[in-house]
Amino acid sequence: MIFDIPIQAFLGQLLIGLINGSFYAMLSLGLAIIFGLLRVINFAHGAQYMMGAFAGYLLLATFGIGYWPALILAPLIVGLASAVIERLMLSRLYNLDHLYGLLFTFGLALVIEGTFRYYYGSSGQPYAVPSALAGGYNLGFMFLPKYRGWVVLASLLVCLGTWLLIEKTKLGSYLRAATENPTLVRAFGINVPLLLTFTYGLGAGLAGLAGILAAPVYQVSPLMGSNLIIVVFAVVVVGGMGSILGAVITGYLLGLLEGLTKVFYPEASNIVIFVVMAIVLLIRPAGLMGKEA
Repeated sequence: MIFDIPIQAFLGQLLIGLINGSFYAMLSLGLAIIFGLLRVINFAHGAQYMMGAFAGYLLLATFGIGYWPALILAPLIVGLASAVIERLMLSRLYNLDHLYGLLFTFGLALVIEGTFRYYYGSSGQPYAVPSALAGGYNLGFMFLPKYRGWVVLASLLVCLGTWLLIEKTKLGSYLRAATENPTLVRAFGINVPLLLTFTYGLGAGLAGLAGILAAPVYQVSPLMGSNLIIVVFAVVVVGGMGSILGAVITGYLLGLLEGLTKVFYPEASNIVIFVVMAIVLLIRPAGLMGKEA
């Protein structure tokens, strides 16, 4: 017992918090990449997350393509579709005030969500757990579903791999340089517009990957992104706008905090992340790991 709370309930909520934190981390990672490298507040990120879940669902329902191939195809579909949108429309707004990019992506999110609601309704569609990950492990003090464990592991690997790509590789250095001094980068013969398109497609693809991972956990619904995006924005603000490492660490920590709050004070579990955001902004406006202007 922890403060008269059964240990099973306590650990169960910690697991739920860790699972939610895995999705928060992946989504906030994509947001941080897009804002940090493109200076675009991507309000369509929740819609791209939903598109990833629907891509997996439609690949299965229409073409009989199962979970494992969809785990690769769904992020590619979302990333490529988003790259086309960036090249044709969003790229025209880079030299304008950041507000224009925010308004465009907000409108884009409404269009995507409205289209899926028109064709599939709002009730949601089930997506089965792959047979290889069905069942779970009895740990004695709790039952751990295999798929939930896979989500946490996959999220950790994706976040670590993306951070290494951006911070430790030549491609990542090109991406960072292209946003800070595009004229100089062009002088070295590097295609800067292509790099920016790749960056937006990468961030959107991470959202799509989170969506296909979430499909067996939650129902595949046009509303699944809009229900999550505000929380993810709060996570990014707490970690520091544009800070990739801050977004990942804060995503996991706030997911765990949300799970603990459900144990000790359930009524506050829906607002605890926003309370933390308000406190952090009062003490450190740039976020925990963000850079001061």
